[in-house]
Amino acid sequence: MEPINEIKSVITPLNRKNVDTDQIISKEFLKRIERTGFGKYLFYHWRFDAEGKERTDFVLNDERYKDSAILVAHDNFGCGSSREHAPWAILDYGFRVVIAPSFADIFYNNCMKNGILPIKLSVEEVEAILSKENYSVEVNLESQTIIGEDGVTYSFQIDPYQKKMLLNGWDEISLTFQYEDHIKAYEEKKFAGAL
Repeated sequence: MEPINEIKSVITPLNRKNVDTDQIISKEFLKRIERTGFGKYLFYHWRFDAEGKERTDFVLNDERYKDSAILVAHDNFGCGSSREHAPWAILDYGFRVVIAPSFADIFYNNCMKNGILPIKLSVEEVEAILSKENYSVEVNLESQTIIGEDGVTYSFQIDPYQKKMLLNGWDEISLTFQYEDHIKAYEEKKFAGAL
């Protein structure tokens, strides 16, 4: 995984509640065996009409947010099924941060495990961010702050273990490799009959 610390970007305002994983990545696109290539299917049925043409009224089709790395939505983001493809699609599309008042637990944990920083802010704070047109922010994981282009600062909480994992770009396997010397020493003792 890529480490996360500072992410500066215009926010993509997805002004919707209860966005479920089937809306994030629809079931017909789950046939791939890799973790990559799902970004083009992110919010597919909202982004495209029945003929596959872009819907001009959907935020991801707005050029102002083309290179955005921060998605902001409302309550209960990532609800529905536990498919890990949802964070894969979000990350593959280019988002590194998702901000919402609340997340489904499994989706929240899947984000952390796949290198996406999910940030919980209050409903009022999210609404304030969403109310600003073409709004840019800087997310700083180390200081656990979001600073808007207008100087407004928001603070967020994160589990220290998850914070360390994201700052270092570690998943569980990477974390295991941090103890490679200890594992090797143990294995050598075991094979030498010292255990």
